[in-house]
Amino acid sequence: MFRGRKSKQHSRRRNAQIDTLIGKGTVLRGDIHFKDGLHIDGVVMGNVIAEDEGSMLTMSENGRIEGEVRVRCIVLNGEVQGDVHALEHIELAPQARVTGNVYYSLIEMAMGAEVNGNLVHQNEVAESESEPEADTEGGEPIADKA
Repeated sequence: MFRGRKSKQHSRRRNAQIDTLIGKGTVLRGDIHFKDGLHIDGVVMGNVIAEDEGSMLTMSENGRIEGEVRVRCIVLNGEVQGDVHALEHIELAPQARVTGNVYYSLIEMAMGAEVNGNLVHQNEVAESESEPEADTEGGEPIADKA
């Protein structure tokens, strides 16, 4: 029943082509906007943003990002200091360390991975933004009807 969906996701991740590599000794200051695949072994001091829907970010245990991340599919095994927005899927490997909130649709978290922030499911974000602040019935606050 669930095998078809999972195998499609895993095959998409396994077939993702890495077009850009930030090496272990590299420190990049500034935002990165990329398409397709990005692999980080070094340090990025800025935001990492995917420009298309098929993009994927992978980060080794040596990688570090100091900024916000917005990518459809993410595999983290390094450190992120900032919010992470995985529009489709995120995999937090054993050495992943996130200091910030993680927004996701699907999440895999290995034993040893750490998130120092909130885990927020994407549907919860959309629902909370559309809900009114006070409970009302017929346009009047419920608390006033006694």
